[in-house]
Amino acid sequence: MGKKRELDSSDDIYAHTAGAIGVLGMILAALMALKTALGLPWWATVVLVVAVLVLLGYAAWWVRARVARLWARRAEAPTPTPEVRAEAGEEASVPSHPELTAALSRAGAIGPDEIIRLSDVRTEKLPVGVRYEFLLPEARTHENVAGRLGPIASMLGVTRLHLKLETSRYNEREVGLLKLDRPPFTQEFAPPTREEIRAYPGVPLGHDITGALVGVPTFDKASMLVAGMTQMGKTTLVNGMITCLLVAYGKFDLYLLDGKICGLTKFEQLATRYEASDDPAVMESMLDELLTRVDSRYAQMQDAIRNRRPAPRFDPVFFIIDEAADFYVDNGTSKSKETVRRVEDKSRKLVAKSLESGIATVMLTQRPDKDAIPVKVREQFQYRMCLYVSSKGSVEVALGDSYFTTTAPINPVLMNPNIKGQAVLFAQGSSTLLRGFNFPDAFIWGVVDEIHAQRNKAAAERPQSPRQKAIALMRGQQVEFITSADLAAAMGVTETDPTAAGKALNQLMGVKACKKSAGRGYLLADLAAAEAAGS
Repeated sequence: MGKKRELDSSDDIYAHTAGAIGVLGMILAALMALKTALGLPWWATVVLVVAVLVLLGYAAWWVRARVARLWARRAEAPTPTPEVRAEAGEEASVPSHPELTAALSRAGAIGPDEIIRLSDVRTEKLPVGVRYEFLLPEARTHENVAGRLGPIASMLGVTRLHLKLETSRYNEREVGLLKLDRPPFTQEFAPPTREEIRAYPGVPLGHDITGALVGVPTFDKASMLVAGMTQMGKTTLVNGMITCLLVAYGKFDLYLLDGKICGLTKFEQLATRYEASDDPAVMESMLDELLTRVDSRYAQMQDAIRNRRPAPRFDPVFFIIDEAADFYVDNGTSKSKETVRRVEDKSRKLVAKSLESGIATVMLTQRPDKDAIPVKVREQFQYRMCLYVSSKGSVEVALGDSYFTTTAPINPVLMNPNIKGQAVLFAQGSSTLLRGFNFPDAFIWGVVDEIHAQRNKAAAERPQSPRQKAIALMRGQQVEFITSADLAAAMGVTETDPTAAGKALNQLMGVKACKKSAGRGYLLADLAAAEAAGS
């Protein structure tokens, strides 16, 4: 094979050499013919031929370049229709808003050949910044802006937290954009008055970046998870929330589980049940009591439907747990592990099942990691709030795994940790940056004392029932079960026959006794549920 390739290469050399000799011969013959025809010397003939060939080459290059350029223009810019030419002429003549057009175009919210028309922009100067209300170009929607708020803020020379996006219910292209002059909440807003709280359409939780009240429309059929690192203002925020609930709702039952031991003490005298503990068994006891109330309320709802009566109206119930993560940690013993397992299951059941019965749960935790509160419990919360945390993973635990794919998300990691009480509220699919109320102690005590006095007056006008006395007795002794014999003695039942005494107690309590290892008696959860149902 190597020999054959060498022979082929030699043949090629001989062929090219012969061809070159032939071409030289033809050129020499042509030059001699031209010299004889024109009668010129050799050197003049060569110069003439070279000049002619150069001119012909330049002419060919010029023609080829012009043809190629013409085809390129036609390919890149096809001839527009009359409508397109009219629109292009109109667009070129319309002035644009220079700041918004440059920011949105460079951030990718609109195309490089699109503009924000000056006539479609309305600018309003506010005490905290500037608000723009404008229309996007056709085929663009507010989602194009919502997905690029970070780059837009950069183009405007501020941070993402300086911007607030507002959308329209009537036009997808209409956008409101507030740009703060200073970082949010560097100026503290005054807490609202009672009149302002009552006038708010829902439950206010704090101020937004403009100073307006912001919160949730209702806690009916909704619960809330509040997460954030320690010393970020969670307890102050929830104290403000309870104060607003007392002013806005008036009459409701409050169950407080104070895992911080003294974080919710201000409201102890108004609570239906108050416990200062971090013991999972205490939480299980409160869950049992509330689940009994849930079952009782659902039974009344079913009875109303069966008998074609209007649905019963229940007083709202709020179960607020501070430092909730502590109640899902066992101490390593089998008994403790089993208790925590039951607490997890009952927590999920309460948050999921209580929505239709008017019982709302609010959990606070300073450990927003994936193991702090079980997933099966976290997934049940409709409202989420996240104060400052140090990682994106903690944000996703607090606000949901898919939070950063929602419209205009706000990253709590970017908040200033030195400004306490800042939080991102994620409710009904939208995010709001707020700062919780920091009411003076005098204001909170004033609300508590006023409502406590009203309840005492109502209680004085309505004598305490035997069941209410039994509930107060058991809560005072911090017991979940009391035997019929002990309760009969406390209630002044004088029957000596156990059967007769039991019948008398059943009539007084309105609840049937149950059997436990200690004997027949009454559960606190059953008595509390019956009292709540009869109130």
